[in-house]
Amino acid sequence: MIDTDGYRMNVGIILINQDEQVLWAKRVGQDAWQFPQGGVKAHETPKRALFRELHEELGLTTQQVQMLGATCGWLRYRLPNHLIRYHQRPLCIGQKQVWYMLRLLVNDSCIGLNSGDKPEFDQWLWVDYWYPLTEAVYFKKDVYENALQELQPLMRRTPPLQKRRLTYKLPLSKGVGRQIAKY
Repeated sequence: MIDTDGYRMNVGIILINQDEQVLWAKRVGQDAWQFPQGGVKAHETPKRALFRELHEELGLTTQQVQMLGATCGWLRYRLPNHLIRYHQRPLCIGQKQVWYMLRLLVNDSCIGLNSGDKPEFDQWLWVDYWYPLTEAVYFKKDVYENALQELQPLMRRTPPLQKRRLTYKLPLSKGVGRQIAKY
């Protein structure tokens, strides 16, 4: 759905694990990483869209996560001119998003990237809370920062801003992995 100002209604998902890290996902066939997000359909509330997107993009159900909260209102970003499809109607100039913070309640092996008709991500990893601000595409950075700032008090502990760690999960054998950190 696109509003009268040209912004597509959307939900963003900040999924955290027990170590207070956030899930960071890579778009299929691209070197572009982002938080999971998706559009709100005409018949949906943002909360209903959240759970549909959670299942489509990450293969998770409402029973596998705990909702910690959401941003108070819409956060907007405008698309750069070269990404606006001026020939399409209604014209979409950007997105307005409600951001939700969810805690993963199950083992991360339950995360599946091909639950929807067309997978959006081909990789994911856990990163420190503030890491996405160093890697997000420039036109989404302010929205990411505002969402992370607003939702941070919902976490059990506050991760430091100065160190940003990236955690990779490397398979050792079937069902077993080890994590390494990169600073």
